[in-house]
Amino acid sequence: MKNASYFTSKLRRGEVCLGSGISFADPTVTEALSGLLDFAWIDMEHNAYSLETVQAHIMATKGTETTALVRVPENNAATIKTVLDIGADGIIVPMVRTADDVRRAVAACRYPPEGMRGFGPRRPIDHGLSADAGYSQRANDAIIAIAQIEQIEAVNNLDEILAVPGLNAVVIGGNDLSGSMGLMGQPHHPDVAAAIETVIEKSRQAGVFVGIGLADDPEKMAEWLDKGMQWLQVGVDWWLLMRSAQTIIGDLRAIIAAGAAENQTRE
Repeated sequence: MKNASYFTSKLRRGEVCLGSGISFADPTVTEALSGLLDFAWIDMEHNAYSLETVQAHIMATKGTETTALVRVPENNAATIKTVLDIGADGIIVPMVRTADDVRRAVAACRYPPEGMRGFGPRRPIDHGLSADAGYSQRANDAIIAIAQIEQIEAVNNLDEILAVPGLNAVVIGGNDLSGSMGLMGQPHHPDVAAAIETVIEKSRQAGVFVGIGLADDPEKMAEWLDKGMQWLQVGVDWWLLMRSAQTIIGDLRAIIAAGAAENQTRE
């Protein structure tokens, strides 16, 4: 929870926040990347993560300005509560479709009277050192509630979704959005791009921060930033590893091949 303010403060100042998806179990990857990232997107939805693993990744951001955002597997209040209790700065809820979905997600992130979160933090209260009467309100003010817009139904219901009190940000999932539009595997299709632009425009008008998850195409990222995108998930740990390996090994093999060809010429 302590690093949540870094993310929101940067966005309020008009800065762009950049982060990476986290999929490896070893928290060393989060520790290594935290010096570079504005946020770490710790992904429970598509990885075999235990709560202990998630907690280790959150702990790896301690002492940095990297915000720990956890994408939970589903819109489940019990899961959201536990993930917040182990110290997440923000929650990303996938596959929302309606304003009611978002209201339930936001309520799970907030203590009464603003929500329904049950009280039982441990790491967020510094193991009892910060357990004063004002903690609950500080938590309500700090926790980042994010809805993932990745269904065309959510785009169609966007005005009502963005009006939900306590929703801090939305993030667009282009691949699933394309699938919900009958265009699976075509996240750059003009119709999908038009839907994404609608989300950007309406989110900015509503004062809700808008982000998107992408791979590592800087030109495409720059295009979305020009259209008003405010935060970007720049690939995932395994993707960054493979791209780096491909580049370095490919360059080295080219140098080796060029050297071999030169030797043959001399012979």
